[in-house]
Amino acid sequence: MLGIEFPELVVIAVVALIVIGPESLPKVARTMGHLWGRAQRYITGVKADISRDMALEEFRKLQEDARQSVANLDASMHQATQDLGNQIHEISNEISASKYDLGRPIPAQSMPTNEISAESLPGSELLKSESPRVDVAVHRNEIIDEHHAVMPASLEQKKSTNNG
Repeated sequence: MLGIEFPELVVIAVVALIVIGPESLPKVARTMGHLWGRAQRYITGVKADISRDMALEEFRKLQEDARQSVANLDASMHQATQDLGNQIHEISNEISASKYDLGRPIPAQSMPTNEISAESLPGSELLKSESPRVDVAVHRNEIIDEHHAVMPASLEQKKSTNNG
């Protein structure tokens, strides 16, 4: 306590008793006690305020770090989304520019024979409608021939006369 030991306190008490006097010494001691208590409460309050301000500052730093992390995550997610969109667009362009475009007939020179593997069906097993180079009129006649092979012409004629 401020570096004052017990013998020094006894000396201070004796001097105070002589200077102040025995009549007003209890009032002075009580007042000194109140002042000492106020000083301790004030010091405790200041310490609490400093601790609170330090904790608040730490919280603000933590909050700023969290905001920065969220901003970085948002930027990386946005970049990843853009990259994915670009890759999808490139794949779409590659598919549409493919030499095996399904929407158009395949020219004879565009599909080399060495690309047809043994895993594909033999030509006899392919459906006639799958061959893109077949002429439409020939294709129609082949379908009619297949139809007559399944259903004889006499039955077909009976159906047309019954319906008409």
